[in-house]
Amino acid sequence: MTKTARVYKIEMLIRNRGHVSFQTLLEELEISPATLKRDLDYLKDRLGAPILYDRFLNGYKFGEDYPGEKHELPGLWFNERELYSLLMAHQLLSELDTDGVISRHLQPLLERIHQMLGPDEVDAKSLLKRVRIINAARRPVPGRFFELVVDALLNRRRIRMRYLTRSRAETSERDVSPQRMVHHKNTWYLDGWCHRTDSLRRFSLDAIEHAELLDTKAKDVAAKTLEAEMDAGYGIYAGAKRQWATLSFDAKAAQWVSREEWHPEQKGRFTDDGRFELQVPYVEDTELAMDILRHGGHVTVVAPASLRAMVRKQLQDALEMNAA
Repeated sequence: MTKTARVYKIEMLIRNRGHVSFQTLLEELEISPATLKRDLDYLKDRLGAPILYDRFLNGYKFGEDYPGEKHELPGLWFNERELYSLLMAHQLLSELDTDGVISRHLQPLLERIHQMLGPDEVDAKSLLKRVRIINAARRPVPGRFFELVVDALLNRRRIRMRYLTRSRAETSERDVSPQRMVHHKNTWYLDGWCHRTDSLRRFSLDAIEHAELLDTKAKDVAAKTLEAEMDAGYGIYAGAKRQWATLSFDAKAAQWVSREEWHPEQKGRFTDDGRFELQVPYVEDTELAMDILRHGGHVTVVAPASLRAMVRKQLQDALEMNAA
């Protein structure tokens, strides 16, 4: 039993039984008296548990200043491996952070994790130094916009924003009811109900030029509707009629592609000649074509013909632009 599991069980035993003797704790935890003393000190000194020894009861209990003699220990309860995983998650979020917004709100949790690991565990700071996360082509979001969107999302309020639609080089004013945040390929997006078009839209947070929080209550969209309309296609594109692409990768590329998830509903199989055939749904070919092109001459677009023609044209254009 790990230290975290032990201190959790000590707290649970005292809470459920009202008081527990030192000997009972030894038998329940199957540890030495010295280890039990260290665990009790850890509970009291580091986690602030109001544990007292009662001579008349010959056992440990919670102080009477706490209603019902019940006490919820601060923090979350995980074993050491789970705590280390949380530290890795914190590192990832910090690297994806926008002006320190996430790190600032997660700092209390990080400090609690450090306390729970204790002085006898691996130094958490050293652990974090051994992880490096590379985020190429990240599009930072101004912290004020990120916090405003999160505030609106959690408090179910509408946003009025000035938004740049890059594909048309147009700026427009919109009232949006936030539904959820999406993080895709180092970029943050907002799925929201656009009241100008009366439809679901996906907005890139880095394309917001101005935003303000409105007092108006946000329109709620059912989760099934949101998923059906926004998650059907490939990558970040959504909202159009879905079709399927069939891609054939040679044996070299198959070593990697066969282990990749391009879409939750994808279908894949190895063919008799060692190639890997992948079928993925998509609603807009831009992002899918980009991912196909990164495999160069190792992939063949089997279907549909329109996607194959687009990939061929982009390859031809690239050849002409880079011709000697």
